[in-house]
Amino acid sequence: MFGACTSAVAYPSLDMCASIFNAVGIYMLLDVNSPLPNESLNPGDLASSYNSAYLNRIFAVVEAFKNFPNTLGFFSGNEVIQFPGSQTNVPPYLRAVTRDLKNYIAKHSPRNIPVGYSAADVRDFLADTFAYLSCHIDGSTSDVSRIDFFGLNSYSWCGDVDFQRAGYDILVQMFANTTIPVFFSEYGCNEVEPRIWTEVLALYGPNMTTVMSGGIVYEYVQEKNNYGLVDVHDDGTANILIDFDNLQKQYNKLDIEQLQSGNSSATTLKSPTCSSDLIVESDFSKTFRIPSIPSGGQDLIDNGIDNPNIGNLVPVTETAVRADVYGSNGGLIKDLAIKPLPEDQSNTPNGQDTTGSTSASPSGTSSGAEASSTGGAGTTSINLFLGIIALGVISITRA
Repeated sequence: MFGACTSAVAYPSLDMCASIFNAVGIYMLLDVNSPLPNESLNPGDLASSYNSAYLNRIFAVVEAFKNFPNTLGFFSGNEVIQFPGSQTNVPPYLRAVTRDLKNYIAKHSPRNIPVGYSAADVRDFLADTFAYLSCHIDGSTSDVSRIDFFGLNSYSWCGDVDFQRAGYDILVQMFANTTIPVFFSEYGCNEVEPRIWTEVLALYGPNMTTVMSGGIVYEYVQEKNNYGLVDVHDDGTANILIDFDNLQKQYNKLDIEQLQSGNSSATTLKSPTCSSDLIVESDFSKTFRIPSIPSGGQDLIDNGIDNPNIGNLVPVTETAVRADVYGSNGGLIKDLAIKPLPEDQSNTPNGQDTTGSTSASPSGTSSGAEASSTGGAGTTSINLFLGIIALGVISITRA
């Protein structure tokens, strides 16, 4: 978690790491769940796993990140609807978790923080998942069980293919009438290596930007699955990989002014009222009866969790990168430092352009299962959300 900032200081605290991200213009999208026991919904035992202990866990994540101005949003779930059978019973529980998170944020956070969902790219379930989670129950615009944004973990663009062969044209059609930001919460197929990232120009190009809002590359730190951009070693040293260089070259080709332009038509669209007519597949849930909050859960919302570990910004005074960092050619990169933004350009969660130097690091890269760093804010202007995602970078410059 937060491996992307270890190049600035050795093993920083959560507060320091989030503060470094903030200082250089990186926003955070965070999954409130974890793969540990009792810290996520169990699709095979939903009623038992949706309990007050689980709510205490996800509310603790809110407490840890609510005070950081660069906390862009929380994922209420990640790929929970994925395997056969999960599409029948899981959807109402996802709306319940979204509702509970929003109610806790409204009660205990100093500002509103959006809540969304990150979906697996399983085409049999995808359109129905989006329709189910993004509609308003009873037509109420204040429905707190409705997601504020929709992420898609998509790996359909592998190697040097094109828009149609990757199925991006189908995604554009699927989300054409979206009333919330839709973006890739993961992308970066590694079936062909090294990755050349030709999908970047498509994702941020005119065929997609009227509908899609950018994406987050998977992933920053190299793990056994070989999706990393930077290999961070146990001794604190790091190697920039060729995938990093290739991704940066693609980002440098983007038309930044076009990405920052607004789409006024997006704000006039109205989300649909929830109805079984929205659901296409016969075995996908068509009930919009959301489970009641479990015993003890409302007390947590009303009074807060016990002994929360509340995160706060701390001064970023050390800017030099102490660790040895090597380029993809094996050479030592000298005099590395992070370059904080001026205070008057600090992150603001209302959609303003708050970008730092773009000299070295790819934007929108995921730093692990629980935390993804990106730029962006707001849920009403889709292209504005996209534009800032494209510019949110970790700023590594030569001192």
